[in-house]
Amino acid sequence: MPALSRDQMAWRAAQDIHDGAYVNLGIGVPVLVANYIPADREVMLQSENGIVGIGPVATENTLDPDFVDAGGQRITLQAGASLTDSAGAFAMIIGGHLDVTMLGAFQVAPNGDFANWDARLPNKGPLVGGAMDLATGAREVRVIMAHTTKQGEPRLVERCSYPLTAPAAVTKIYTDIAVVEVTPDGFVARERLEGVSADELREKTGAPIDIAPDCATLTAPDL
Repeated sequence: MPALSRDQMAWRAAQDIHDGAYVNLGIGVPVLVANYIPADREVMLQSENGIVGIGPVATENTLDPDFVDAGGQRITLQAGASLTDSAGAFAMIIGGHLDVTMLGAFQVAPNGDFANWDARLPNKGPLVGGAMDLATGAREVRVIMAHTTKQGEPRLVERCSYPLTAPAAVTKIYTDIAVVEVTPDGFVARERLEGVSADELREKTGAPIDIAPDCATLTAPDL
């Protein structure tokens, strides 16, 4: 079955960020969103280790060892960026000053519950970190994740089996085969990848999912 790459998922998520937004990017695929913000939009990307104004991920030519995001990834700064300590960064988060946070997740339920940590996983440890604060403080939580695990198990589930990061928080999910909205009636597919039928999408989703009447084709450039 066809599937988007990590960069293509990040590109698609970036297209929905509105001009003027303040956005936090979580560890993993979400940090790649910084590379694909549309050029005609002014967006300020925030990291909980104290950066407002993250630019694209650093390359060999732009690497500065002093600039890393909360996950330790080398990043660049955009024009107008500012630096603070973690206390200032979390004051911004908890104070409700972020429009969107984009996070990775293990599971999302139809009511918006999500789980993105589990101390039982080998070599992972209790990595909930600032996600609980972000899920509470940001005006909107969007998740970027593969539709299924490497073993083919659904990540969109009836009920999260991992410890919850936050209840009823997620509004939108970007996967490698679909864009799914979390509505009061549950999951609704707004876009699905060409070559993925409605039946295949339902089969790979561990909870009921409606296909919107105007469900569009999920597309992304070659990246």
